[in-house]
Amino acid sequence: MKLSWTKREFETYVLLYAAHCNFIEEKEESEYILSKVDEQTFNRIHTEVVLDNETENLDKIQEYLGENNYSEEDKELLIRDIKNVFFADGSVDILERKVFSILKKILR
Repeated sequence: MKLSWTKREFETYVLLYAAHCNFIEEKEESEYILSKVDEQTFNRIHTEVVLDNETENLDKIQEYLGENNYSEEDKELLIRDIKNVFFADGSVDILERKVFSILKKILR
């Protein structure tokens, strides 16, 4: 599969995957993501994240990283944004911790 995402779309996909990983998207998580991206992109990518299963989510993230030059600085900024999504509602559950660990491994 060849992904034709922009960098912003990729980052939105990762953040929405993080927000959706425990199947409970808190308002604060969505608001944080919307502070980084326009509503149209948010809605389009949100639909893709929800329709993909977890394996597809992670495969797409790995594929994008493999096909694109994503700098170490960009990776660190994205990890920070993922962390901000998880903490947006004031708590981090066990599924969010697991996904954060997986995403950090993929991004590093």
